Amino acid sequence: MELYAFLLGLAVSLLLYTVYARFKKRMFQKESISLSLVEQSKDIIYYYEVKPVYKHKYTSPSVDLFLGAGTLDALYRDSNMPFEMIHPDDRGIMEQKISGKINYNEGIIQRLKGTDGVYRWFEEYTTPIYEKGEIVAVQGIMRNIDDKIKLEQDLHYRVSHDALTNVYNRDYFEQMMNYYNQEEDVALGLVLCDLDRLKHANDTYGHKIGDQLIQAAAGLLKSVFLENAIVSRVGGDEFVILIPQTTLLEIERLCDQLREKISQSPSFIDDLHLHMSIGIAFSEQSLGKTDSLYMEADSQMYEDKRQKTKLYTLFY
Repeated sequence: MELYAFLLGLAVSLLLYTVYARFKKRMFQKESISLSLVEQSKDIIYYYEVKPVYKHKYTSPSVDLFLGAGTLDALYRDSNMPFEMIHPDDRGIMEQKISGKINYNEGIIQRLKGTDGVYRWFEEYTTPIYEKGEIVAVQGIMRNIDDKIKLEQDLHYRVSHDALTNVYNRDYFEQMMNYYNQEEDVALGLVLCDLDRLKHANDTYGHKIGDQLIQAAAGLLKSVFLENAIVSRVGGDEFVILIPQTTLLEIERLCDQLREKISQSPSFIDDLHLHMSIGIAFSEQSLGKTDSLYMEADSQMYEDKRQKTKLYTLFY
């Protein structure tokens, strides 16, 4: 009986060991499969400790795919690398993320610099790890969204820009007029420009030449009105330039420079030259003033055009 009991106990032990071994094998296989899926993912998966000190624990190899070869090694060498890679304008987002001052239920949009010096866009979903009520680590998954951002930027550009000239369109101009009229009070200058004798060019040489004149006018305006000036095409041959935070003296200087460039512009065909009538207006305050500024510049521009019409009547 003792021998039987011993053999029975041994058999049970071997059975339990076999079951345990198989269980461990399955668990190892599952862990290996999980790790393989993580390692092969094109999304960037990471785990980063923030307490007691910053310490990089894990980042998936796909980080090298988007940010350049050697990025993963650099992260393991220096746990402060994420702070060096983040775009300066997005650093506040990272600080909020590791301190619990951000909404973890929403995607976090940020830019990271690759080894080539180029910033790339990522959308991240983060999970904070707590111990005794304090965040001790963050883990998350990051997806590159460069294509998405470019598409959004392209759509925004198309919505806000004129297709023929690539300057801002009328809708954008009116948005900025409303902004300075109702929200931000600044010293504001307005320059209104209208092409002279565009109808003559269209009737004589065709609309293709007329379009070239309009494009040339836009290019000339962009070459003169730089920095924070907003150059817009608001009609067929009509352009408006909004210049915030400026002075009347500066506007007059720019318009003199514009007239000089117009006078030096080459002919398009035969005796066809680029000519524009110009009107200006300025106010030290913009709130409630933009409509009157536009009317003042418009009146000056048409007076300039009337004077030129007399000359055209004499010489043509």
